[in-house]
Amino acid sequence: MNSTLLDRYLQVRRHTAALVAPLSEEDMVVQSMPDASPAKWHMAHTTWFFETFLLAAHAPDYREFDPAFAYLFNSYYEALGPRQPRPQRGLLTRPPLARVRAYRAHVDEHMGRLLQAAPLNAELTARVELGLAHEQQHQELLLMDLLNLFSLSPLKPAYVQHWPAERAGRRGRFIPMPGGLIEVGHAGDGFAFDNEGPRHTCYLQPFEISDRLVSNGEWLAFIEADGYRRAELWLADGWALSQAEHWQAPLYWQRLDGHWQAMTLRGLQALDLDTAVTHISYYEAAAYASWADARLPTEAEWEHAAGSGLLEQLDDVAWQWTQSAYGAYPGFRPAASAIGEYNGKFMVSQMVLRGGASVTPAGHSRLSYRNFFYPAQRWMFSGLRLARDAGAVNAGAVGRIDMPDGEFARDVIAGLSAPQKRLAPKYFYDASGSELFNAICRTPEYYPTRAELKLLKRIAPQLAAQIPAGAALIEFGSGASEKTRLLLAAAPQLAAYLPIDISGSALRQAVAQLRRDYPRLEIAPQVADFSQLSRLCLTTGAQARVGFFPGSTLGNFTPAESVQFLGSVRTFLGPNARFIVGVDMLKDIATLEAAYDDAEGITARFNKNLLVRINRELHGDFDPDAFDHLAQWNPQENCMEMYLVSRHEQQVQVAGRRFIFKRGERLHTECSHKYSVESFSQLAAEAGWQLGRYWLSPAPQVGLFILEN
Repeated sequence: MNSTLLDRYLQVRRHTAALVAPLSEEDMVVQSMPDASPAKWHMAHTTWFFETFLLAAHAPDYREFDPAFAYLFNSYYEALGPRQPRPQRGLLTRPPLARVRAYRAHVDEHMGRLLQAAPLNAELTARVELGLAHEQQHQELLLMDLLNLFSLSPLKPAYVQHWPAERAGRRGRFIPMPGGLIEVGHAGDGFAFDNEGPRHTCYLQPFEISDRLVSNGEWLAFIEADGYRRAELWLADGWALSQAEHWQAPLYWQRLDGHWQAMTLRGLQALDLDTAVTHISYYEAAAYASWADARLPTEAEWEHAAGSGLLEQLDDVAWQWTQSAYGAYPGFRPAASAIGEYNGKFMVSQMVLRGGASVTPAGHSRLSYRNFFYPAQRWMFSGLRLARDAGAVNAGAVGRIDMPDGEFARDVIAGLSAPQKRLAPKYFYDASGSELFNAICRTPEYYPTRAELKLLKRIAPQLAAQIPAGAALIEFGSGASEKTRLLLAAAPQLAAYLPIDISGSALRQAVAQLRRDYPRLEIAPQVADFSQLSRLCLTTGAQARVGFFPGSTLGNFTPAESVQFLGSVRTFLGPNARFIVGVDMLKDIATLEAAYDDAEGITARFNKNLLVRINRELHGDFDPDAFDHLAQWNPQENCMEMYLVSRHEQQVQVAGRRFIFKRGERLHTECSHKYSVESFSQLAAEAGWQLGRYWLSPAPQVGLFILEN
């Protein structure tokens, strides 16, 4: 138990260090406003928490690092004495950053001793868990405060140039939810803050709730409809404040040369209308909901709907305002000690937010998590999800569209409605599509899988020599982990393997076999979309990290997406990491086009199977024989492209919608970029990597590259 707790302690503490790694010393001392704190203060305060509530009282012979720190880095604990006023934390140029780092190292050393000693009792274990959750809260606050700080600079600098962008998506649709008696609050034995309980019963009227958050585009419609100038939409306090502070848009929006831009952790960016709006106050959220003929959900409605599994953007985009005031649940009692000041003393004048945000550490949030802020605050990553009473008029005022059920239906309709019709290649792989792809891999023309396997078998010892002892191997999109086995067998010095894959069933099957074959290897799978690495954290004590991304999957990204992904992996893996990437190399056009248009016609059937799937699952009436498979080299993009080409003018029905295809019109289904050593090296450099060693297979060439951070 203690070793597991120590691993978690070290992982959380390392994550804080990784978050401040891109910062200069000047960045870390400035306080942008009274609600924010300097990064240096966050580092010291979270350390003070462990020293004060664990080491000082429970570690034999522990000596306080510096008695002055009890005054400098206490936050709000009245029972523990006076403290530096919150608005003046930015005046603490002393102690210098080096001494704060020494403080963290000192406390980490003694916490390690405490956690390696005799098993902790339940009370101390709970206190360590609280300290870890507390530091994760400050990791999120740290990013919030840095964004506010950088937004005030005329340079509008990026915190991390390749910080992952939010994923765009469709507009939300309202989901009906039944009413009745429900239970609300934390259930189970896992960690929760005291304000999440006790679990209790409450009654809900039937209601409807949007399955997605309000987008920037929808918010822009609110602005263009004079939403910030119509007093009838606003609560009185909100109207007075918005007029006094001249609010005209969310906090970090600004209009330059007639175009809206927004400050992000990547710096100033063009506003993406299809991503969720963030950095809005409760007052703005309530005004928007009124304009949209809707309302904000109560926190009980939110928790009930979130538990249904029907909501998207639940905890990885923005905290979501509810219309519930922050107060105690029935039966709540704060702890008698100073720890009791953690939540209970704030149960007045604030509003509850639910969910989680893109900056929330992975695993930190829960369905019962109650975040809370004052209704006027905007610097946090706050957004909104609409609700309405059952049977209420729809929110047509903002053009919200009720799409057919299911991501597949929504993506197909959006793709067929686009000026250049397109379908996402991930939908190739239903049962029939997967079988057809396996058949493609066996064709003589399709070389990539065979060539990479042969290359891996040949160079596995050389790759293994690049992996430090005790390292963790982290694979992005691991699937069945077949290629990984070659590396695991060649590198017994690995301490851990962390496969990441979006398919939970495939991951469970692969991990079960790997644990039988490698009983001494720590295997820590994560079911996740590897393109959203900001939501993940490493769960191993291994300090050296090696990423693994075989299979030429990078070629399916656009160049901009590739740079963003490579940059996010670099941030995720941290300093001194290495990243093994497999790509398909440039080669003669005849070889490429044959690989994507084999003589047996299997790839053509694979491509047309998309239409068969649409007919089966979305009540479509595509005639697959009315389309030709086309595989074509794009020399401008160095990319193989696949299309389905309409043989004649025709109309098709899909999910109750009608779509027209002209003769010769193309439906884009896949692209696969190919690289030279120089072009891949340049791509990696744009993401901040340096090219180390690389190996190329015999013709037809594929490559395996080691990137160094």
